[in-house]
Amino acid sequence: MSLTTESSTNFWLTRPFSERSTQIFLGVLLAALALVTLLHVAVPPENPLHIGAYTVNLFGKYLSYALLAVAVDLVWGYLGILSLGHGAFFAIGGYAMGMYLMRQIGDRGTYGHPVLPDFMVFLNWDSLPWFWHGFDMAWFAFAMVLLAPSLLALVFGFLAFRSRVTGVYLSIITQALTFALMLAFFRNEMGFGGNNGLTDFREIVGFDLRSDATRLGLFLATGVALALGFILCRAIVTSKLGRVSVATRDAEARTRFLGYRVERFQLFVFVVSAMLAGLAGALYVPQVGIINPSEFSPIFSIEIVLWVALGGRATLYGAVIGAILVNYAKTIFTGVMPDAWLFALGAMFVLVTVFLPKGVAGLFRYLKRRKREDQTTDPDHQRTPEEASA
Repeated sequence: MSLTTESSTNFWLTRPFSERSTQIFLGVLLAALALVTLLHVAVPPENPLHIGAYTVNLFGKYLSYALLAVAVDLVWGYLGILSLGHGAFFAIGGYAMGMYLMRQIGDRGTYGHPVLPDFMVFLNWDSLPWFWHGFDMAWFAFAMVLLAPSLLALVFGFLAFRSRVTGVYLSIITQALTFALMLAFFRNEMGFGGNNGLTDFREIVGFDLRSDATRLGLFLATGVALALGFILCRAIVTSKLGRVSVATRDAEARTRFLGYRVERFQLFVFVVSAMLAGLAGALYVPQVGIINPSEFSPIFSIEIVLWVALGGRATLYGAVIGAILVNYAKTIFTGVMPDAWLFALGAMFVLVTVFLPKGVAGLFRYLKRRKREDQTTDPDHQRTPEEASA
């Protein structure tokens, strides 16, 4: 192995873990996964500290949303692309998983057909559409979870970035893409269940989805996927690719003048982000038990952007915080006043924009900076070697 290759390998293996924020985030995430598992498995159901299967499922849903938010923060926070279409990548990954889960039902469906899903039998279809073939195999379905949204992002990104579409125009185009896909998936003849979508799932890779153990396994798998996705994004933003992305965000014309093929960097990061969004959708579907065209809704894509803005963009961990806080608030609020949730979300966004323009993560950074300033101005404070050399 050459010195250059070895140093590059060491960079990708060690650099993402070198930042304290990454270490803290991964530590908190792993501790949360362990705590939920312990309270679900080891604590008796009659104990107030016991976490039931429904709550575990709910936490898994939050974590899948957190992974989706990280994907959006990668392109918006570090590349400057405000994508209002990541709900489409999320939904496509979810549909790929849903197609696999539907094929696993077999003859146990309502109509007892060994091959066709129930909705196809109801619509009097006599054969399986060509694009459903292969989804009875787990490896093929899991590959399509990553490939389908990545290919869509590759084609869309190639055309958009090559044409140098930027700013609000790119945001509008991404939203138009999502809306067009939503209308298409609502049609029964598309072969994706129409308005009702795909549901009534029974098992995944042989495990009963109604089992508490399977639900816990999906929760843990989502947590691990979030950790790996976070590490991947952190590795990207701390590399040369990330530095060029930030330069493109701040001064695209100047970055082009320096000789960088900006559209190549944009396309790569956009495709990686879409892949993570698709993975989030695939982990979401077996935990909620349904996937339908509402996931393509432009409102959902806008909501994802609000998660990132509230948590603090260009931090990655802020996106996770925002996704979990907003969706927890949504769970509580919709249980009391479901019709007023969108108004509450808008009010929350306005308040954070006014009082916390850099999001919750920005508040953490501000408090940390104030603490450091107080320590350095304290006459009794003993200066560290790092502070003395600064």
